[in-house]
Amino acid sequence: AALSLPEDKNIIMITKSTAEESDSFLAQGGICMLKNDNDYDSYYEDTMRAGHYENNPEAVDIMIRSSQDTIRELIGYGVDFKHNENGSLAFTREGAHSRPRILFHEDITGKEITSKLLAAVKKCENVKLIEYTTMIDLLTDGTTCMGAVTVDKEDRKQVIEAGDTVLACGGLGGLYEHSTNFRHLTGDALAIALSHGIKLENIDYIQIHPTTLYSKKTGRRFLISESVRGEGAVLLDKNGNRFVNELLPRDLLTKEVYAQMEKDDMPYVRLSLKPIDEEEIKGHFPNIYRRCLEEGYDVTKDPIPVVPAQHYFMGGIWVDSEKSRTSAEHLYAIGETSCNGVHGANRLASNSLLESLVFAGRAAKSIAEDPGTTCEENLPEIDLKKYEDLDKLREKYKQLVLDEIKRVKEARKGERE
Repeated sequence: AALSLPEDKNIIMITKSTAEESDSFLAQGGICMLKNDNDYDSYYEDTMRAGHYENNPEAVDIMIRSSQDTIRELIGYGVDFKHNENGSLAFTREGAHSRPRILFHEDITGKEITSKLLAAVKKCENVKLIEYTTMIDLLTDGTTCMGAVTVDKEDRKQVIEAGDTVLACGGLGGLYEHSTNFRHLTGDALAIALSHGIKLENIDYIQIHPTTLYSKKTGRRFLISESVRGEGAVLLDKNGNRFVNELLPRDLLTKEVYAQMEKDDMPYVRLSLKPIDEEEIKGHFPNIYRRCLEEGYDVTKDPIPVVPAQHYFMGGIWVDSEKSRTSAEHLYAIGETSCNGVHGANRLASNSLLESLVFAGRAAKSIAEDPGTTCEENLPEIDLKKYEDLDKLREKYKQLVLDEIKRVKEARKGERE
């Protein structure tokens, strides 16, 4: 979003931890791209089917039709996607895709994309990047957002005034015991939106990834990319027998894995990469190969224990599909913290990086066309003393989100019954 804004805009970016500690850096598999016009119907149907047809058709169409321009922009920033020997882009396939349409860089595509964009941002003289700073509230008069209240690692509070505010706060994995997310991603933006009556959408739609490396250690779970199964890896029960179609959509595959775990009376199932050529494993999945070795598993020889874990958040702060605007004036939300309906009830693999980039650009365009302003007499008064007990505030925000998820789940269950 920052890179898409005019250079005469003064931009402040805050990040709760380091700039590198976002889930975008962790994305392994890749990023989707419409290969050609003949691929449109297939790509659209794959996205809708994975989302159980609860997707927003307009948002899906925008994302798919914007994908080629988005990829060209990334390549312009130096993103190095895998190429074939003849110089053409190489595509891989993941679960629930009917054909290969996913670009990748080894098994660290998210890091490759995000690090190149971050490097470009750091060269922008109009962007000030502040790390270890957390949004604890929005500055709003009830209808219009005029900035945010923040706290840094020294517990110093500050009010940052802004004509336009963009929330790109990630998911909510930090609320879960087993998650592939960074632990500091705790759904703060959702809680703050709730407290100001800003509209949310589908916040009970929380995706579980079917294959993360099983461990008894605490902390973030290491994801075993969907691409591994797309390239031929198979899931095995405790007797070494294949028990499922590994390319099912994530939610359906997760149900099958849980059922097999219960049947086997085991806390995991096993994933075998033996059907994949050893050189392909080391070339396409070097990070997975190295990490599993660190845990004592040689994936070229041994099946690894895997277990489902919370992975992605399809719901979030409601935004329109045209400009990524929230229900508050001059407040935008992009990425995992937003919900424009692209993913429906279940995300199709490798759509998340693309969706984030496409709608970040659209939010920036909207800001450029209709910039907000701040005026001293319109700014609401903020008493920073009410934020003194940060531990209490964080617990309040956490409970707000969990209670709302529970409420929406129960309401949806009642509607279906």
